[in-house]
Amino acid sequence: MEPALGLDLDTADLVRPYFRTHGRTRPTRTLPVETLIAATERGRAPEHACSREEAAICLLCRSSQSVAEIAAYRRIPLGVARVLVSDLADRGLVAVQDTQLAPGDRPSIDFMERVLRGLHAMT
Repeated sequence: MEPALGLDLDTADLVRPYFRTHGRTRPTRTLPVETLIAATERGRAPEHACSREEAAICLLCRSSQSVAEIAAYRRIPLGVARVLVSDLADRGLVAVQDTQLAPGDRPSIDFMERVLRGLHAMT
């Protein structure tokens, strides 16, 4: 792939996440890596105006995915995933599922395995 605007490949890779988030580095909400995200009914409809990356995230989230899994599957930095997911949630295209545990509660083995697979995919 040709680097954009005459940038070398290393610089182009550093710039790309900045453009994906329209220059923003902070999400509008707190999204820990284990937060589960699911596409809403609106997010499942293809006619909604969103970027290709956002559309891909909505498609991925037809079944619940953690923020870490989204970053891993889409091969984007975790911070970029948080900003994009936050934007999608603000527009009602994805739902953020509360994953806070009550004292003494533990996450399921299935959930922990999914997070672990997502983290391994990021390497």
